[in-house]
Amino acid sequence: MIYKFEEKLSEGIIKSRPNRFIMLVDINNSIFKCHCPSTGRIGNIDFKDIPCLVSKANNMNRSTSYTVEAISLDPLEKKHKKWIGINQNKVNAYIEFFIKNNYLSGIVRKGSNVKREKKLGSSRIDFKVEDTFIEVKMPLINLPYDKSIPETRHSKFNSFDRMIKHFKDLSYSITKNSRAILLLCYMYDAEPFRPPPLTKDNIKIHEVAKKSEIKGVENWQVNLKIDKEGVELIKYFRLNLFPNH
Repeated sequence: MIYKFEEKLSEGIIKSRPNRFIMLVDINNSIFKCHCPSTGRIGNIDFKDIPCLVSKANNMNRSTSYTVEAISLDPLEKKHKKWIGINQNKVNAYIEFFIKNNYLSGIVRKGSNVKREKKLGSSRIDFKVEDTFIEVKMPLINLPYDKSIPETRHSKFNSFDRMIKHFKDLSYSITKNSRAILLLCYMYDAEPFRPPPLTKDNIKIHEVAKKSEIKGVENWQVNLKIDKEGVELIKYFRLNLFPNH
């Protein structure tokens, strides 16, 4: 089953990313100011002549005519490109669709009673499905590309406070009759996530994630495929991040 877009996406070429909210995109030989739906880092990519897929805005009062939904790290001239979805605002809609249509039954067996944005401790967790809390994360910092893709320099990522809070609140929620899940969603066929090597910047999140897994928080990964027509489920699987704990 496919999550179908109301209108097919259009292909364009990102010419630049002047700030974290805006991308300048060549669409049919005209340059448009487009909304970037991921305000953080997207790899270390220097956005010069990067293929993309865009959706047209329905709101005529918006300052941007399009939203960039996906990028490709394939050459511009390649006809059938592989796409990487970057719209972190829409990922929960995709996950909800696949839960409700029972395509993620290995994660949650009953998909009808789906509640969004449920308060848990000091957090708002993305989903509560029956007795299971699910927090969805869509990582874009580490993407699969080679040296042909231009890069720009960024400071080291060390903003883990929100994720630490979510891990802790998920851990506290677990009872005999309930579950808690941290779900990593990739909008391409990503390799299974593995924790990066320990550094002084990530040691705190590493320890919190390890403790939460020991307490029973389940880590899962979902890989989705995006194209001009819509979004499909590729596969999903459980992650064992700390096998030697």
